[in-house]
Amino acid sequence: MWWHQNAGSDVCLICDCGIHAIICGNSSYIVRVVTIMSSKLIQFPSRRIFLTGTAALLATPALSQVVEPDAEPAYDPLRPPPEPEPPVRRNISAFRAKKWQPYFDNLKNGAILVDIDSRALHYWSADETTYKLFPSSVPLSDDLTRRGRTQVIRKVEGPSWAPTPNMRKRNPEWPAYVPPGPDNPLGTHALYLSWKYYRIHGTHDTRKIGRKSSNGCIGLYNEHIAQLFGMAKLGTQVLLI
Repeated sequence: MWWHQNAGSDVCLICDCGIHAIICGNSSYIVRVVTIMSSKLIQFPSRRIFLTGTAALLATPALSQVVEPDAEPAYDPLRPPPEPEPPVRRNISAFRAKKWQPYFDNLKNGAILVDIDSRALHYWSADETTYKLFPSSVPLSDDLTRRGRTQVIRKVEGPSWAPTPNMRKRNPEWPAYVPPGPDNPLGTHALYLSWKYYRIHGTHDTRKIGRKSSNGCIGLYNEHIAQLFGMAKLGTQVLLI
């Protein structure tokens, strides 16, 4: 920004860069240029040199611009910013209580509801005084999953295990029989259903709970199947949805 005064007197030129120039009104050259920062006198032989230097100074705006470190980059249509990722949906339904009425006509002998999608097992006692909700494992795939109504027909504490014929075909390296104990895939207790080969049982491998990990059965933690084993009766209704 320059300030100019006529009327035959001295002209004072002030630049934003901090340089003051004093020009004698009746002369054609600059007497002196005073630099504020150093107070050093610089002699210019003519007005032309001064104006040429001033033009060069004004022609270099990049030197006088200060780039803010936090300034946002300009929008580039060829490189648009990434879209925000959608929020991750948590499986909260696995721990959401349910009412029995939408699923059963009554609670005769008690009722067990297995929600395969939310990987949870619900239990209601016949007198409605007890309600339990347990996380569970579910079948690995849709072709191993069976849905519908069945019931408890047998209860075994310390069950043994033998693979089904289809399991032997898929996994011929599996043993033909596993006795009760810590290596048994049925855990400490098992409720046998009216569907052949289908059970609600425990597991010694706690990593399976809450996952698709079984060949068709429903698995619970050993402490949970022990609770359910003590409450469920022969004839307890079971619905898998």
